[in-house]
Amino acid sequence: MNNSMSYRKITRDGLWNNNIALVQLLGLCPLLAVTSTAINGLGLGLATLLTLVISNVVVSLIRNQVHPEVRIPVFILVIASAVTAIELAMSAFFYDLFKVLGIFIPLIVTNCAILGRAEAFASKNGVALSFVDAMSMGLGFLAILVVLGSAREILGQGTLFDQAHLMFGGVGQWMTLTIIDDYRGFLLAILPPGAFIGLGLLIAIKNYFDSRKKCKGIKVPIELRQVNVSSSSA
Repeated sequence: MNNSMSYRKITRDGLWNNNIALVQLLGLCPLLAVTSTAINGLGLGLATLLTLVISNVVVSLIRNQVHPEVRIPVFILVIASAVTAIELAMSAFFYDLFKVLGIFIPLIVTNCAILGRAEAFASKNGVALSFVDAMSMGLGFLAILVVLGSAREILGQGTLFDQAHLMFGGVGQWMTLTIIDDYRGFLLAILPPGAFIGLGLLIAIKNYFDSRKKCKGIKVPIELRQVNVSSSSA
């Protein structure tokens, strides 16, 4: 397999075929808790993406210097260092958003998907492939966070990108969209049960499209076609 095919497969797996949230079902605690709005999902998704990129690249760089017996503690140390740096940066530059996300930023350290990518992929591949893997996996997770957060926000509040100023400053004041005027709200959508229902629907949609793709890819044997043609002629 050449490099272009490898990159294409890694990207496709991260975004769709092996999506962290829809297939691996990892990182569900912050995903379900934070996605009450699109901005919350975007903030946590970007923090997770950055952690994946830093940890994958660093692990790939040091993979030949780490003894197999201590690789897991070393990988956790790398991930914890990246999360600490991101947490400090968010508290300095995005303090209001940092307060909203709260404990779920440091909890990125415990996300099994990040350690899993470091152990299963970055520790066995070069920097370029590890970077692409981290980007695709992170973007796949980010997309689900934003889509789920957007759906819950629209159903729950009738708005989209509410409190965008938490991330974009003064410019964010103009980003809030009112989807439904005089909307009284749908409480279930912004409560934890709404997160479970929304995620379940996203998984069902993915499985539906995957099953359709498989059905289209099934080729009918020539013998069976001949039988069908002769039967219809008779």
